[in-house]
Parts: sequence; C-alpha cells; structure tokens
Amino acid sequence: MQLSIIAGARPNFMKIAPLIRPLKDVGFATKIIHSGQHYDQKMSQTFFDELNIPHPDLNLGVGSGSHIWQISEVMRRLETEFTENPPAAVVVVGDVNSTLAAALTAVKLGIPVAHVESGLRSFDRAMPEEINRIMTDAISDWLFTSEPSAQTNLEREGVPAERIHFVGNVMIDTLLSHRKQAQALHSSRELGCGDKDYVVLTLHRPSNVDDPERLESILKAVHDISEDYPVLFPIHPRTRGQLQKFGFAERHDLNGYRMVEPQGYHSMLSLMDGARFVLTDSGGMQEETTALGVPCLTLRENTERPSTIESGSNQLVGWRTDDILAAVGRIKSSPDRSSQIPEKWDGKTSTRIAEILHRDLA
Repeated sequence: MQLSIIAGARPNFMKIAPLIRPLKDVGFATKIIHSGQHYDQKMSQTFFDELNIPHPDLNLGVGSGSHIWQISEVMRRLETEFTENPPAAVVVVGDVNSTLAAALTAVKLGIPVAHVESGLRSFDRAMPEEINRIMTDAISDWLFTSEPSAQTNLEREGVPAERIHFVGNVMIDTLLSHRKQAQALHSSRELGCGDKDYVVLTLHRPSNVDDPERLESILKAVHDISEDYPVLFPIHPRTRGQLQKFGFAERHDLNGYRMVEPQGYHSMLSLMDGARFVLTDSGGMQEETTALGVPCLTLRENTERPSTIESGSNQLVGWRTDDILAAVGRIKSSPDRSSQIPEKWDGKTSTRIAEILHRDLA
C-alpha cells in the first residue's frame, strides 16, 4: 500500500523525517510530495539533506503567495496527482497552508487523511495556523496527538474517541536522533560565543513582525538584553524585509542583535542547545527547548502547546518590553528551573504512528 506524505514548509520537514523508515518497516510504500510552499535552499533543501529525507517524488512548486492563493494552488495541483495516483491514505503534518490544502483535496476525492500533531489550539483565530489546525482536524480520519491537552480539545469539538491517538511528539523523535550530531558542531563557537553565554532570538509571526509597535517593543527588550548577552538572530527572509520596511535595521537603539542567516537543522539545534535562554514566537522551538531543558521566553500571549509551560521550561511573555525584561531578570537571578519531558516525548512516536496505520489499513 502506498501512503502520500505531504510537506510544504520548514516546520514540516522535521516532522516527516522520522516517519519514513517506520512506515516502510511495517510494509508501506511512501511517496513524498513537497508543495514548494518553502522553496529557498536554506528553508527547504538543506533539511532534506541534513535529515536524510529521500528526495521528494513530486514537487508541486507552488511558491509564495497569499494564504488563499497558496491553498487553492496546492489543491489544484494535488487533485491531478491524487486522481492519477490515488494513495491508500494521505499523511499531513503540522498546521501550514499545505497541510490544510492536502487534507481538503484528499477528503474531496474520498481518500482518508492522517493528521500528525492534531488537536493543538491557541484559541486565537487571528492566527492563520489556528484555522488550518481546526479545519484539518475536522476532516481527518486519524488524529495523532502530541500532548494530553490536544485530546481534550478534540473531544470538546466532538471528535469520536476512536479517531484520536495519543502518540507523542514526532519532532522530538528527530531531535533525539540528531542531538549528538548537532552538539558536535559547536555552532556558537563559530559565531564567537561560548556555551551558555548567549541568547538565541527568532521572530517570524505576522502578529509580531507586521506590527511596527510590537516589533519595536520586542527589539527594545533585545537591545537591553544584548548588554549582558550576545543575541544571535537567525533571521527569516520576511522578517528581514519588515525590519527594513519600518526603518528598524538602521536604528542603533534597536539593533543589539547579531543577525545571521537562517540556519540548517543541525546548526540551529546546536545553537538552541548551548543557549542561556531562547526568545521566540515559534511553536516548534517551544517544544524543542522543552526537550533540551533550555529556558524559553515565548513572545506571544497564547500558546497551542501548554505542556511546554506545564513542564517548567517555557514562559509566555508577550511583546511588551517591560514584560520581556522582567522574565529575563527572573532567569538571571534564579538557578535553572527544573523541567521534565512531557509524556511520550521519547523518540518512539513515529513507530507508534506506523503501527496504528498498519493495523487499520492492512
């Protein structure tokens, strides 16, 4: 039996990487379809190379565009593929536009859908990802969850219990299998920093980078933080454009960071692992820092991953300068907070997913 596995953007690649071998081990043929939503070498191809993901069997080459255009274009191109080569099931991961587009296309053609990382909710429908999550979960046949809150959310939305499977976090499978390789890079040394004496910053969410007031407030906090720690800022191409658009790139009172190019998986993992703490608005990095035991200050007012807060490693600090600096002060004045790894974040999630799909489809 053949499964079509859909990936479209950087966060997806870490989630499909550990799935390929377990699916083959239980007898599935896998067809990897890259939507092309992320197409830059540093945002796409490098992840296939570093994570040993087989070259995509099909690249739809969708590229950039509005949310509606991307979703409709992925659907249009996938319709031809699924009609000519119908799989036994379609596997989608995460919450990007390609995830929703692939799920909708499959369901319309009568093909069952497995959603990996289902049930996460921020309860903020202004986030495009929240809409993608809700809609994908509503039409999926298998809902593979990464934490207990996800099951609670799905049950509240009326999803039958037999469709929900608590399997753990597939991203942590990737992290655990690549951590030693990443540590051996000592990426921070190449940037002139020692272990635990620097901070990592990432920003990409429209709610932060498209709002000049919020972006300025975050950067003011970063400037103050940089007086105590070097702040390494692997910058998203879109964020770079917004800094220039608002004139922040030239303001010396806001640029206390060291801007570096987007990092590959191993180098980024190495930087996170060696950081004193991480500042981010990324969902995936909240999970990765939790698994690494590195303090994370999330530059958002909500999170769809409450287990990262319950474990003790992550704090929601929002975007206001004073709130960010107050959280940094607590980290500086206190010993490292103890944290624990959430249940089933043990590196075996992909195997559990493969066994369930094999049981139901064999």
